[in-house]
Amino acid sequence: MIRFAHIEYLYFLALLPAAIIVYWLTAYARNKAMSRFAELNILDRLSQSKSKVARPVKLVVFLLALAFLIVGLANPQIGTRMKEVKQEGVDLFIALDVSLSMKAEDIKPNRLEKAKLEIRNLIDRLGGDRIGLIVFAGEAYTQFPLTTDYSAANLFIDAVETDMVPTPGTSLRSAIKQALESFDFKTPSTKVVVLITDGENTEGDALTATKEAAEKGVIIYTIGMGSQAGVPIPIYDTTGQHDFKRDANGNVVVTRLDELSLEKIATTGHGVYYRATNAVDELGEVYKKINGLQKHQFGVKQITDFEDRFQFFIGFGILLLLLELFISENKVLWLAKWNPTQKRDPFK
Repeated sequence: MIRFAHIEYLYFLALLPAAIIVYWLTAYARNKAMSRFAELNILDRLSQSKSKVARPVKLVVFLLALAFLIVGLANPQIGTRMKEVKQEGVDLFIALDVSLSMKAEDIKPNRLEKAKLEIRNLIDRLGGDRIGLIVFAGEAYTQFPLTTDYSAANLFIDAVETDMVPTPGTSLRSAIKQALESFDFKTPSTKVVVLITDGENTEGDALTATKEAAEKGVIIYTIGMGSQAGVPIPIYDTTGQHDFKRDANGNVVVTRLDELSLEKIATTGHGVYYRATNAVDELGEVYKKINGLQKHQFGVKQITDFEDRFQFFIGFGILLLLLELFISENKVLWLAKWNPTQKRDPFK
């Protein structure tokens, strides 16, 4: 099995036919210019010491060298063998609050964007752990199940917005219950839920769901987004900020971080509570905790080992360039004597 580590470099092979065209046009222009100053028979006599095949040969050698160098830059790799790699890690669900209060800007640029940035950073650190995402507001939904496809996970994270859950409110209970329903408890893996929210629970008893999770061995970490002082929730239109969110009486709604509830959930769930700030990556701190947990094997995958072969192409290309330098455009006298196509001067 052969592949190229940098296949984009192969596009430079298009230079080869371009070089041939340039060579042909240059030779045509040179011959046409010379024909203006002397007749062809005189030119032939003047250029008897020059080889007619040297320039085409030099061109062919140069183009071959260029081709080998380009292929070498693309780094051809050969798959040598298949090997099995054990996949070990923890099962981790991120439960992300997407209620409108997550648009508050007491954390820059806002609570939701800060949370998404930390989740992307966490995904970049993962190495074998399975990650899934649950989004919740008044209800909770699994955005993507547990996976080790981190590239796809990042795409889903980018698509998260506050309008993706139609039911308003914030139900921490629904988020925890959705995680419990999404875990496969037949698999003996360490199971973790990271709850990222401002903590303003408006629906259901979150502590009851947390106790149920703890009984099943699920560890719950919580990250509080926002400030206890509270801030209004900006409402933007296409031209910029339009207003702040208001209640039915027209009063500006102020969203506050409920740290007490999140601390209780983390303690009951045998996890740790972190308060989000502009400067610290709280999910990074959570990952340090998770990385210290017992990891279980949940699968085996086969991968192909690839070995670089660029050095052979680069080396041969350099040799051809050196050869091209040593090819003279003058005739080799001893070789010309044995050339059957060479015209003989009858007076010599």
